Amino acid sequence: MPARSFLAALAMAAATLLATSPASAGPGDLVIVTREDSFQRALQAAYVQPFTAVTGLPVQQQTWEGGLDALRAQVKSADNDWSLVLVDPDELAAGCGEGLFEKLDWSMIGGKDHYQGFAVSDCGVGAVLVNTVLAWDRDKFPVTPTWADFWDVAKYPGKRGLRKGVRGNLEIALMADGVAPGDVYKTLSTNDGIDRAFRKLDQLKPYIQWWSKEIEAAKALEAGGVLMTTGPSGPIAIKGQQEHRNFGLQFSGSLYELHSWAIMKGAQALRTAQQFLYFTGMQAVEWRLLKSAGNTGLTKGVNDGLPPDQLAILPSNPANLSGALRLDASFWRDNGSKLRQRFETWLEH
Repeated sequence: MPARSFLAALAMAAATLLATSPASAGPGDLVIVTREDSFQRALQAAYVQPFTAVTGLPVQQQTWEGGLDALRAQVKSADNDWSLVLVDPDELAAGCGEGLFEKLDWSMIGGKDHYQGFAVSDCGVGAVLVNTVLAWDRDKFPVTPTWADFWDVAKYPGKRGLRKGVRGNLEIALMADGVAPGDVYKTLSTNDGIDRAFRKLDQLKPYIQWWSKEIEAAKALEAGGVLMTTGPSGPIAIKGQQEHRNFGLQFSGSLYELHSWAIMKGAQALRTAQQFLYFTGMQAVEWRLLKSAGNTGLTKGVNDGLPPDQLAILPSNPANLSGALRLDASFWRDNGSKLRQRFETWLEH
């Protein structure tokens, strides 16, 4: 977007935020907690720096590994300083039910109608859609691969990158084995379906290069250590742009989920957290995330007018969503523990 448009948006945000600010915003700096270092850096450039420029309010950033136990411990802690936490669907639903998060006052953050419907809940406002895609280097592999091709090491020799974890990999294995995306969780709801997914993983196991952090997938692709990899669409797209590499992203059969902002119960910087959410819900600000993270926020119409090359990498682009599978948080809440144990045992043998 033109710089003058962004400056105009900043001026409008400043007028709104400063006019509604109380004489004191309350004790403590705003502390924003996200999972990945790479997303933390993107957030710093896209959101945090301009927010501080407008309000003069200090912001601290931290990372966490995720999980309800960490949220419960933080709420109980006498020195809890977390304000805003980026959470996955399971953490949001369970945390809201347990009272770990504040119920959102939507009138303070732009109103429910400002956001796409699926991004609105009692305790969370959608921040980004996180999408796991099949990624490859087009200069080395000129065709557009499918999950079946990902498994076909005879026809396409080379290492394959996979995240070291069970969540998502079972779904991908079944799609590689011919299960339609719409039937994946129906299949996984049976013992035979789970066995089928692990048998499919058996076939690929000798060729897998595991990654844990999102940026590792992009680096493995850049270094040529893998012919194809699963990975988050945003970091891989940005890495390709930065290094002038022709990375491809296959959204058909990809996996996506909504990550949301939640305000911690009893947050010291409650008012500042509300200001931050209002500010980052402005489209001119959301567009900045596209440059640093390969993603945008989830306000209505945020993708309108974006050029085709930018729309092509966006998880929230309807064309990319149409063939994607939404990760089923309820399935993993009910089955995650036993499947993680089975996966760990599978890794050791």
